[in-house]
Amino acid sequence: MRLVIGVAIKMNIIVKAKNIELSPSVNYLVNQKLAPLGKFFKTEEDLKEMFVELKKEDKHHKKGDIFIVEIILMLKGKKLVVEAHGETLAKAVVRVKDEMQIEIKKYKTKMIEKPRRKIRKNLSKIEEV
Repeated sequence: MRLVIGVAIKMNIIVKAKNIELSPSVNYLVNQKLAPLGKFFKTEEDLKEMFVELKKEDKHHKKGDIFIVEIILMLKGKKLVVEAHGETLAKAVVRVKDEMQIEIKKYKTKMIEKPRRKIRKNLSKIEEV
């Protein structure tokens, strides 16, 4: 399923379900909650695709965190993986979205800081000479 995010970025979201029926309402919930993650990327090349796996624990769990949502975000040269548990599927999706936002921010900070560190290192070598 292709989902249009913002104006120019298209994100390919692939949803799989294990021990849960993948109804249109579940698919809609996942797409609505995870679509805002596309705002962190400027071009379509930066964001390749997103795999979302919805799981329900085996039947022996009666209460507690029985729903698991895992996101694998395929970026250019990097793969970010986040997993979250919840009492309901909606709570698990919201938790995994929040965790993925944190991971994306960490990744983008590292990508910005890498060239800056190289420049600082080169400047310090020039000043020593």
